[in-house]
Amino acid sequence: MAEFRICAIVPVFNHAVTLPATLAGVGRARLPCIVVDDGSAAAQAAVIDRAAAAAGATLLRIDRNGGKGAAVKCGLRHAALDGYTHALQIDADGQHELADIERFVANARARPDAIVIGVAQFGDDVPRVRRIARHLTHVWVWINTLSFDITDSMCGFRIYPLAAVLDLLDSTGDRMEFDVEILVRARWRGTPVVNLPTRVQYPADGVSHFRVVRDNALISAMHARLFFGMVRRLPQRLWRRARG
Repeated sequence: MAEFRICAIVPVFNHAVTLPATLAGVGRARLPCIVVDDGSAAAQAAVIDRAAAAAGATLLRIDRNGGKGAAVKCGLRHAALDGYTHALQIDADGQHELADIERFVANARARPDAIVIGVAQFGDDVPRVRRIARHLTHVWVWINTLSFDITDSMCGFRIYPLAAVLDLLDSTGDRMEFDVEILVRARWRGTPVVNLPTRVQYPADGVSHFRVVRDNALISAMHARLFFGMVRRLPQRLWRRARG
């Protein structure tokens, strides 16, 4: 493994109000930061410009909204070109526990071959329908990986070893399905995971970009792709287990 070099990637789409606090948390952890503006409206983009400049962050801009996955992939590729070995992904909407960044980085430094995954610890503010949807997705992930290794596939607070995921980016979706799909595909290849509990909150004035019909359709299609991909791999995996 090359020298451990990590940056933060913050995808943002019209979350100008909460972005400065997120960047401040990244700054307290002393991480260089790449902000990816995924086609925010002009007024929001101006605020994002100022917040990124004030934090000393690199700002990348996608002219037309392409989805969270597209923004994260843009940031991961840029991080690799800049010579980083790892990237922390954290949302800009104020849901994640910024004080946990250093704990996540310490675990990634101790296990540089692994993806460090946040396991969301919710309070009473989480909508019930989201709890149910998350659980269903977790079940599908356990089926599609034939393991319980990935405890929470939907938490957007995680650290990637770039060498393990860069060549998977072209085969993953561009919107909300990305977070789940990249973990499953990396696990198929044997990339280990470290699961860390972290508090997740839903601010009362928070803005969600989840589109119920579109994103549920994309996530359902992703689960179908992954399931048939798992079925193709099943004989080889069973053979390996029988020999081992």
